[in-house]
Amino acid sequence: MSKGVRSGKQVRQIGEEIWKNDVIKINSELFTLTYGSIVAQLCRENEYDYAKVNEILYEMGYNIGLRLIEEFMCKSKLERCTNLKETSEIITNIGFKMFLNIVPQITYWSSDGRTFQITLPENPLADFVELPDDVDDVEGFDDVESVANRIGDIDFNKKHRGNARKELWYSNILCGVIKGSLEMVQLDCQVWFVNDTLRGDETTDIKVKLNQVLKDEIPDGDE
Repeated sequence: MSKGVRSGKQVRQIGEEIWKNDVIKINSELFTLTYGSIVAQLCRENEYDYAKVNEILYEMGYNIGLRLIEEFMCKSKLERCTNLKETSEIITNIGFKMFLNIVPQITYWSSDGRTFQITLPENPLADFVELPDDVDDVEGFDDVESVANRIGDIDFNKKHRGNARKELWYSNILCGVIKGSLEMVQLDCQVWFVNDTLRGDETTDIKVKLNQVLKDEIPDGDE
């Protein structure tokens, strides 16, 4: 994904131009509430087994990422990156800008240069959301607006089987999207949340670890 060597400023400019000229805008509140309703439905269907919900959100994101990369490549007109550092710059300055209109920061690199951390300045998926500590914390929130402010439109009760604030990675779909997108450009990576302000952390952070560079597969019959 490279047009040659680019500075960080040039990469940011590409992201800004794509956002301004090539992206269909949608109402941010509608986007947030729609995602919240999806998470809410998954929680109900899985009886508030948050580990299971995390897996489903990740898989959903992964499948989206496998397809989203085509739109990304078409609009950005970028060639393959030459190294992981350049990849990280493209993800934060163009990918996040294009699809969420935010520009995260890279706040950590491992000594071997194979792991980096993305810190989100804000999370559009989590606007208006507050995760409960326990069942008692949500009793009495029966009207749509109050419940939506908690987590989508989930109707928590005493059958609540887990602790959302400790167990749920509400925006885990983002990790799946990054995982799927990178896999499509032959980068096998682990992607996971390490912090989330919804869980009481000071920042919202995602780590990306490169496992291996995959070989390009040649279709049967081609040489």
